[in-house]
Amino acid sequence: MQYAPFKTDRIQDNAIRMTAPLSPVQTAQERPETRATSTANTAPETPDNVPPRPEPGSAELAPYWFARKRYLKEVRRVPELRQRYWSAILLYLLRRVLWSFGFFPILIAVWFPLVMASFNPVVMVNDILPDLQAFVAANPEVQANTLQTLGIAWLSIGFFFLIFDFVLTPFRSPYEYEADVYMRAWEQRHMEKQAQAAAAEPNTVNAPEHALTTTDKHLATRE
Repeated sequence: MQYAPFKTDRIQDNAIRMTAPLSPVQTAQERPETRATSTANTAPETPDNVPPRPEPGSAELAPYWFARKRYLKEVRRVPELRQRYWSAILLYLLRRVLWSFGFFPILIAVWFPLVMASFNPVVMVNDILPDLQAFVAANPEVQANTLQTLGIAWLSIGFFFLIFDFVLTPFRSPYEYEADVYMRAWEQRHMEKQAQAAAAEPNTVNAPEHALTTTDKHLATRE
């Protein structure tokens, strides 16, 4: 009979606890979907839940293009890179002109007669010799007209391949190359910052669970 008051007090505490409004921690305990949500938030990324990459014109890439333009503006002030830029332009134009007006017209002038001669050099030379003899034996006016026609054909073929070459192989500026190297390092630093921020988020998500565990221990100790 000495333990009757203790049991009565315990029953009253349980009744008060059942009729009293639930605290936010107890509400989270009664709702198991909150734990499932927190677990889903901290789950590792898989190919199914990886967020989509931002589009080129989206606002998320604005810092990228701002940093790139600022770096290009600073790089153009370097004298060494400016000298490399002009030398790269001259070398680029020289290569394009040699390819367009030197290699391709000569290749066409040799390839077409070789194809017409069924890839037989002897037949090709025998077909060309009469034309060469007629050109040498002709008067200066006919020779001038023939040379003018060949010059127009050579220039037309050269300009055609020059435009085609400009489209296929555009000029690669040293400034753009330096900017690409810098922006790769910038992207790596940006991704590391995002990874650190993502690693810090689970600590804030799991904070209610820690408080819930502490409350459970306190109630168990009280009982």
